[in-house]
Amino acid sequence: MSREDLSDTLRILVATDCHLGYMEKDEIRRHDSFKAFEEICSIAEEKQVDFLLLGGDLFHENKPSRTTLVKAIEILRRHCLNDKPVQFQVVSDQTVNFQNAFGHVNYEDPHFNVGLPVFSIHGNHDDPAGVDNLSAIDILSACNLVNYFGKMVLGGSGVGQISLYPILMKKGSTTVALYGLGNIRDERLNRMFQTPHAVQWMRPEVQEGSDVSDWFNILVLHQNRVKSNPKNAISEHFLPRFLDFIVWGHEHECLIDPQEVSGMGFHITQPGSSVATSLIDGESKPKHVLLLEIKGNQYRPTKIPLTSVRPFEYTEIVLKDEGDIDPNDQNSILEHLDKVVRDLIEKASKKAVNRSDIKLPLVRIKVDYSGFMTINPQRFGQKYVGKVANPQDILIFSKASKKGRSDANIDDSERLRPEELNQQNIEALVAESNLKMEILPVNDLDVALHNFVNKDDKLAFYSCVQYNLQETRGKLAKDSDAEKFEEDDLILKVGECLEARRIKFSYFLLQNERLKDRSTRPSGSSQFLSTGLTSENLTKRSSGIASASFSDDEDTTQISGSVPATRGRRGSSTANTSRGRAKAPARGRGRGRASSAMKQTTLDGSLGFRQSQSSEEDENTRGKGRKRPATTKRGRGRGSGTSKRGRKNESSSSLHRMLSNKDDDEDEDDEDIEKKLNRSQPRVTRNYGALRR
Repeated sequence: MSREDLSDTLRILVATDCHLGYMEKDEIRRHDSFKAFEEICSIAEEKQVDFLLLGGDLFHENKPSRTTLVKAIEILRRHCLNDKPVQFQVVSDQTVNFQNAFGHVNYEDPHFNVGLPVFSIHGNHDDPAGVDNLSAIDILSACNLVNYFGKMVLGGSGVGQISLYPILMKKGSTTVALYGLGNIRDERLNRMFQTPHAVQWMRPEVQEGSDVSDWFNILVLHQNRVKSNPKNAISEHFLPRFLDFIVWGHEHECLIDPQEVSGMGFHITQPGSSVATSLIDGESKPKHVLLLEIKGNQYRPTKIPLTSVRPFEYTEIVLKDEGDIDPNDQNSILEHLDKVVRDLIEKASKKAVNRSDIKLPLVRIKVDYSGFMTINPQRFGQKYVGKVANPQDILIFSKASKKGRSDANIDDSERLRPEELNQQNIEALVAESNLKMEILPVNDLDVALHNFVNKDDKLAFYSCVQYNLQETRGKLAKDSDAEKFEEDDLILKVGECLEARRIKFSYFLLQNERLKDRSTRPSGSSQFLSTGLTSENLTKRSSGIASASFSDDEDTTQISGSVPATRGRRGSSTANTSRGRAKAPARGRGRGRASSAMKQTTLDGSLGFRQSQSSEEDENTRGKGRKRPATTKRGRGRGSGTSKRGRKNESSSSLHRMLSNKDDDEDEDDEDIEKKLNRSQPRVTRNYGALRR
C-alpha cells in the first residue's frame, strides 16, 4: 500500500476463543493455548495492525490459575508495550465504552507506552461473576493491557434491557463504529431480541460534513448460532440491517471466509478457536486468524493460518461396513483399528510445516460398533504413549442414530455410556427425555450447575433459587395489585375449591349407587329412582354427603327397603347413621359431632326414597344423647303425621309443593337446628354457605 492508503486504512487482526489455560495440568498439551496466543500477537506485530480484536473466551476458566494469569500478562506485556505510535483515535465517550475505574482507552494513559492496543469482550468461559460482577479480563484491564468492552448491565424488568454503545474510531477518512456484546445466556438473549425495545442500538450522531451511513459498523458477539434448538441460539436475522461486518465467537469450527447473509446486507466471519478443546470433526479443520483492512465503506479480508497449533486428525468408521472384520473375533477389530491409527499419525506428520518442532498429533476415531463388541479405549491407547498426544481417548464408540433403529433395541445402559453423553448438558437431556421440571426451570438449573462445576461458584444454586423466588413473588404481587384479597377472602376461596371437589366426588358416589341398586331393587320401587339430586341440593348438602359413611352393605340394604343393622347404641329402627358420633333420623337430616356442625344427609335421604314403614318408628328414632323428631320440613324422608307437606300416602302434588317451597324451608330448618344444638358454627362454613344461597 502507498502511504496515503495506509493513513486511511484501519487494519485489524481478528481472533476468538484462545482458551488460555486449557489442559494446563497435562504434561503434553499444557502449553498449546499459550503458544497459539503468542503466535497471534506476533502476527499482529508483523502485519503492523492498528489493534488486535478478540471475540471472547480469552481464558478457559472463569477463575484462571495464577500460572495462567502470569503467562497471559507476560505475553501481552511482551508484544503490546512498545514505542510504536497508535494511528487511530477513539472519538466516542470512553467512560461509556470502558466500564472500569479509569474510563479511557489504554494507549492514552501517559504512564504506559502501548504500541499494540487489544480490544476484547468476554465469552461464556470468562464471563463476569460474583458480587462485584468481575471477570478475569477485568484483571488485564486494570493492568492496562486490554481494553475490555461489551460488558452489559441487564436493567429493566422481565428479561431485562441492554443498550449497545459503539466505540467510535477514526483513522484518516475512515470511521468505524465497533459494537461489542459480551456473552449473555442464549435463551435470555433470544427472548430479549424478540421483545420490543429490550435491545437498543445507539447510532453515531450526525455531524457536519458526515452522515450516519459513512460509518463502517462492526459487531463482535459470543453466542451460539442457530442449530437444532433455535431458542438456545441467536439467529443472524435478529441483528439490525445497518451492520456491515460481524465477528462471531463461541463457535470453534473455523469458517474464516466472510459469508453474506441473504436479505440482511452484512457479512459474518467465524474465526473459530486457536486451540482444540473438543476432539470433534469441526475442530480438526486448519486454524486461522483474519486480517481485516477497512477503508471508507469497503473492507478486504485476508486469512492467515496458525502454524503453532498441534495437528489434529479425525475420522469416522463403521465396523459393519468393513469387510475384513469378523464380528466374533476381537483381534480382527483391534488389527483394523491399529491400521487406522497408524495411517492418521503418518498423515499428521506429512502436514507439519516446521519440521524442527514436530508435535505429537491429536487422533480421534469415532467407531460405530452396531452389531460388534467394544474394546477398552484406555487399554487400546497404551501402545500409543509417546506417539500421540491423547493416548487415553483415541477411540470413542457410538451406535447408529435412533432413526435407523427402533427404540426398543436401545438399552438404558447404552444411553448412559460416557461417550454417549459427550458434551451434553442438563437442558438437552431433559428435552430428550420429555421431563417436566415444575420447581425450577430447566435452563436456570443448567446454568447453576455449569457455574458450580466450571466456575467454582459455591452460591450458584442459592442464587438460582433466590432468583426464581423473586420472580414468583413479583408475579404474585402483580396479581394482587389487580385484585386484592383479604385473609378471610382467601379462606373463602380455598373453602369453595374444596367444596367443589367434595360435590363432584359425592355426586360420583351417588351415581354409582344408583347403578348398583337398579339390579337389586324391586320393580315396584323403580319410580323413585328419578328423584335424584339436583345441582342445588348437592351444593347445599355437600358437606354432609362427603362425610357420610357409604359401605356397600348398608347402602344396598337401605335402598332395597330391608331393615338395616344399627350402628348406634339405641334406636334399632334407624335407617342409616352418619360418620359422626350422633345418630341421624331414618329419613331426616342428622347432624353429627365430628362434622363441625355442617349439614349431613344419608344416602337414601339424598336420593329421596320413601319406604313403606310406619311413621311411629321414625318418631322413636333417637340420636346419641338428644331426641330428634322424625318429621322433616322438606318431606323427603318417611314423614310422620305432623309433617307439613302431608303424610306418606299423599298424592304426587306434595312433591310439587316440596320442590316449590324448598328454599324457604331450608332457611327455617337451618335456624331451628342451630338453636337446638346451641353451638356456634365455624365462620368459614357460614360464609361460603351464605354465598351459595
